[in-house]
Amino acid sequence: MKKTLKMLCIAVVAISVLFVSCSKGSEDTGKTTKKSSGYKVALVVESTVDDKGWCQAMYDGLVEAKGVLGDKMEFSVFEKMLAIDSGSIFRQCAAEGYDLILAHGAQYKNSILEVASDFPNVAFAYGTADTVEGNNVFTYMPESEETGYLSGLIAGYMTKSNIVGLVGPVDGGDAARYDRGYVMGVRDANPNAKILVAHTGSFSDNVKASEMATSQIRSGADFLTGSSQQAVGAMVATADAKKSWVAQDFAQLDTDAGRSCCYAASSYNYGAVIVDIINNYLDKGIKGGICIPLNFNNDGFVFKFNDALKAQIPSDVITAVEKALDGFKAKSGTLSNWRSIDIQKV
Repeated sequence: MKKTLKMLCIAVVAISVLFVSCSKGSEDTGKTTKKSSGYKVALVVESTVDDKGWCQAMYDGLVEAKGVLGDKMEFSVFEKMLAIDSGSIFRQCAAEGYDLILAHGAQYKNSILEVASDFPNVAFAYGTADTVEGNNVFTYMPESEETGYLSGLIAGYMTKSNIVGLVGPVDGGDAARYDRGYVMGVRDANPNAKILVAHTGSFSDNVKASEMATSQIRSGADFLTGSSQQAVGAMVATADAKKSWVAQDFAQLDTDAGRSCCYAASSYNYGAVIVDIINNYLDKGIKGGICIPLNFNNDGFVFKFNDALKAQIPSDVITAVEKALDGFKAKSGTLSNWRSIDIQKV
């Protein structure tokens, strides 16, 4: 009996160790780099790293940063982490010696600030936020009015019906900035165009995003856009209806729907942010108290046309977009009046 009990205990311990290893994102998942002598970074996301949107953009940024920093950085990924459950994983990572805990979403703010106060020697980061938090918390804010503006120029110039659509997640954070930049771009290209705006109230409700895009298309919209991972649902509906799309993430170009209907895309370049935090801040012992912007001027954004559809874009539209892009690269804050747009009265 004792021998049987002993063997049972060993089995339970073995299973427990295996479970903990997998939940941390072990090498078997393909999402954790090997141990090195560099900074350990933990990425926590609410979705998955292949969502063709917000979370994938940050994961791709970490991969890019790893390519630049090499052994100076290693990272682990924790997916599908709800804000309500995030505090425990933040504490676990801090206790396990992670140097930077990156919570990719403003929904993690309260948990991050609470845990950060208990681990002053660990650096934390979350976004999007334009506020400066504690001494060991970084925030980051994409100035997405710039990417929205480029999308708006294309839609405004190329619409045939004079009606364009926008399916957003919520009217807040950088999504709100993207919305208003889009309106500004459409108006500069085509003051007579009607702009339909809808918000799903979620960042990941593909079904609702698809329904809203379909409704806008029925109302006459022939060129649409949207932000966050749920935009994929709206883009698929746009492609099915044989209408046109402009995207907020490069990953959308690499889908069947994107290849058929998406004329161009901007994308977050989070790799530059991670490299900046490690090289310019952690190396100097700075663990937070800084808000880092992302814009074209500091390479926080990138933009490209869809090669498969570029021949269908009039040359004067390409010229106008490239001129605006050059202006953003030359100077940040060009669209500082984005707040003047009342999205409820568009």
